[in-house]
Amino acid sequence: MSYLLLGIGLLVLLLGGKFLVDGASSVASRLGLSPGLIGLTIVAFGTSAPELLVSITAALRGASDIAIGNVVGSNISNITLVLGISALIYPIYIEKSTLKLDYPFTLFSSLLFFVFALNGFISFTEGVVLLICFVSLNWYFFKSIERVEFSEEDAEQMKKQPVWIAILQLLGGAAGLYFGSDLVVGNATSIAQALGVSERIIGVTIIAIGTSLPELVTSVLAALKKETAMALGNILGSNIMNVFSIIGFTAILKPIAVTSNFISSDFIWMLGFTILLLPIMRINYIISRLNGGFLVVGYLLYVYLLVS
Repeated sequence: MSYLLLGIGLLVLLLGGKFLVDGASSVASRLGLSPGLIGLTIVAFGTSAPELLVSITAALRGASDIAIGNVVGSNISNITLVLGISALIYPIYIEKSTLKLDYPFTLFSSLLFFVFALNGFISFTEGVVLLICFVSLNWYFFKSIERVEFSEEDAEQMKKQPVWIAILQLLGGAAGLYFGSDLVVGNATSIAQALGVSERIIGVTIIAIGTSLPELVTSVLAALKKETAMALGNILGSNIMNVFSIIGFTAILKPIAVTSNFISSDFIWMLGFTILLLPIMRINYIISRLNGGFLVVGYLLYVYLLVS
């Protein structure tokens, strides 16, 4: 029953995030906000909302391993599984701006996360620092980069949607995120206890992949449309925001304990994959299908060594 409820919880989380984005985007369009601004704020928050609610719920319940594992595991799966599958569908061409901007921020956020975790917990002060980074980075992106997640045509269509439907979507999305996160954390903890598996392993695998599904779907659809820059930007942006916003928000509400297993294993894998991504991207400025397969195999190796 716990497995079924866990699956239902993940589904409710994903639907909640989608409804929240649709409702908020409709309201924002009516208020005259541009698609670029909506994409930068509402859409970006919506795809990270499942991870955020799961980590906050886990931390408040004292399940710190799930809170940390959710973010570390999500960052690992984004770089290996999501990026690898996207490259297998269609090779990902690298823009120079990615190497100069997106990637350095991704590496910096991962290193800062690791340094903050070395003393065994993420404190309130460190959470504030991460949130400052989150706000500063979004301000910079807003000032210098236009990131359009949907077209003017989509925005016009949203304006035609009745207000009451948009409000229902907003309320339903928020409720879905709340109850979905509760189901996921509660049943993941029960499964870990029943199987004698640590909450850390459950967090970095099942929950991390489940909450990363929005990024996987977005990146795969972008790859199918051959919009590979969007696929890569979505993945790197998600990893940055996972650390700055999710860990930042969660640590402010309640400091997060970090066990030694994370420091000696999962963080090393996360940093290793992040560093490895640079030479892969620099090879002819393309992530080929061969490299995509290599990344997927890397993820499978990580999971195998984790559970063996």
